[in-house]
Amino acid sequence: MRMFSRWLKKKEQVKHSTPHEEHIIHNELAKNLDQLKQLFYYAPDFQFKEITTKSGDKALLVYLEHIVDKVAINEHILKPLMYAVESIDEMHIPIFKTENALQIEEVEKSLYAGKSVLFVEGKTFATIFDTQGWPQRAIKEPQTESTLKGAHQGFVETAGQNIAIVRRYLPHRELTVKSYEVGLRGKTKVFMLFLKDVVNPEIVAEMEDRIQQVKTDAIINAGQLVEYIEDHPNSLFPQLLQTERPDALVANLLQGRFAIIVDLSPYAIVGPMTLTSFFQSVDDYSTRWVIASFARLLRFFAFFITITLPSFYIAAITFHYEILPLDLLISIGVSREKVPFPPIIEAIVMEISLEMIREAGVRLPAPIGQTIGVVGGIVIGQAAVQAGVVSNIMVIVVAITAISSFIIPNLDVSLGARLIRFPMMLIATIYGLVGIAVGLMIVFANIINMESLGEPYGSPFSPIKFIDWKDTWVRFPLWKMDQRPTSTNSVQTMRQRTSRKGRDR
Repeated sequence: MRMFSRWLKKKEQVKHSTPHEEHIIHNELAKNLDQLKQLFYYAPDFQFKEITTKSGDKALLVYLEHIVDKVAINEHILKPLMYAVESIDEMHIPIFKTENALQIEEVEKSLYAGKSVLFVEGKTFATIFDTQGWPQRAIKEPQTESTLKGAHQGFVETAGQNIAIVRRYLPHRELTVKSYEVGLRGKTKVFMLFLKDVVNPEIVAEMEDRIQQVKTDAIINAGQLVEYIEDHPNSLFPQLLQTERPDALVANLLQGRFAIIVDLSPYAIVGPMTLTSFFQSVDDYSTRWVIASFARLLRFFAFFITITLPSFYIAAITFHYEILPLDLLISIGVSREKVPFPPIIEAIVMEISLEMIREAGVRLPAPIGQTIGVVGGIVIGQAAVQAGVVSNIMVIVVAITAISSFIIPNLDVSLGARLIRFPMMLIATIYGLVGIAVGLMIVFANIINMESLGEPYGSPFSPIKFIDWKDTWVRFPLWKMDQRPTSTNSVQTMRQRTSRKGRDR
């Protein structure tokens, strides 16, 4: 009997919270208010104001109080109705976008979007006002993509502000913005941006189709959407760029790519991408090309160090000690004299300890996290060496590997490289340098076989596109890079009319 009463109570709750048929808007305010109270039965922030206009008409204004601009509602809706206009039909509010609704379901959707709705006695429609006023943070510099000479502003969690920032960089009529809604329960607004005369329309159509095929309750952030729309979600390497920087997004738009801005997320999605494009930084294009080229080469070298250095150390100590100079070999032997573990155990212990310290530093507040990272690394490393658990050489190898992973500008690529080094260490323990060579072949074969929206992920090395090498290993002077990357397959390939520098002096 008790279970039956619970079931009956639950059915009553569902009856209050979920309408089973579309409800029209009545010409009586009381009926409309009763319908809304049933829909917002569990919404204590649902507010309604019954007012009498200056002309004597009865009206009802409803909204959700925490996601609207109350000042705008009072100054530009309530006061004009009550003290200014003689008739509802004469009411004109130029600062708000208005539209009419004929169904209660339209009203419900608008209220959840931060809008306010006005019902008038005797009218069978409602007027919707754009009065959104939800909390939002100020524009600040992104913490994950710092720069020395680039712009010090980043995206925020409001899509409208993010689009406005992009328009400041590209005030051009060819900048196209398409809007979508993703999610069955939480309908998240998603916007795709591209230069209409530059981008490949087939890529835009493909991405549009993928977005519309996403069927899920809600999209909370851009990372969730990426997992639904990228080509190879099981790969360790990202095929779509996630960035907080508007200048980086605009630079990719100019290269013939598209961008996706997700409401409620400070990250924008950019594609199609190649692996080499993740090694580019905004600072590369604001410093002299020789210095930028050196930094670019350093990043590629750091990528290989991150993947192979621990495994190379294990292979050299276990199988190929003859390749080491005699003095270095003696030094390593003395260092490992008291270590009771084989090199693979020594390396795994240190690498996992380092990852734990790094993860702890990320999760803790910034001042404490920095202290934990520095002090924890020094204390644990020194204590492990003194206790004879690991050797001095292994601490150096792990430290160089960690520093190399920090040099990689993209966090997703850095995380993938850090994870790859564990199977590389295992295969080096079994097969030595031959195992490392096989492991690298598997990694590169996977990269060559991948695609990003139909474009080769290994470009411009597979297939070879020499013209794109101007902005890959190194960065040529800007006046030499007169064409857009072929990997974007853009319609308009030229991005400047001449490749000449200007008047020589």
